[in-house]
Amino acid sequence: MNTAARRIGRTLALVLPVVLVLSGTLAVTRVPWASPSSESQVLTASADRASTQATRRAAHEVLRDRLLTELQEKDPAVALTHLQVATDERPSLAKHCASIARALGRAAVAKYGGTARAQAYARPVCDTSFASGITQAYR
Repeated sequence: MNTAARRIGRTLALVLPVVLVLSGTLAVTRVPWASPSSESQVLTASADRASTQATRRAAHEVLRDRLLTELQEKDPAVALTHLQVATDERPSLAKHCASIARALGRAAVAKYGGTARAQAYARPVCDTSFASGITQAYR
């Protein structure tokens, strides 16, 4: 009986790690990303070029992208108001305020197809950077 228990123990010691490794590998071979559409992108475990370190984006880039999305979904006035609030809460963003406001101005022209309607949303955020972005987009 002692040898039977030893034989079962050895078998489990060899088989169990293999089963665990295979089940873990199979669990991560398909990882759905982002889009909930019918065709989602899939990352396989055998991807040739896998990044080992994620790139962290700067706070002003995240803010700019969020505000541009907000401008598209709502209107430039809301985005400009949130830009002002963000620069008031985090003074380190103030040096990027003008470039973000210009990007919002260009996006407003693209959204409304002209400067007149985009200019109607102008606010005194970051001096006249929003208006500057509108004129840059019109050229």
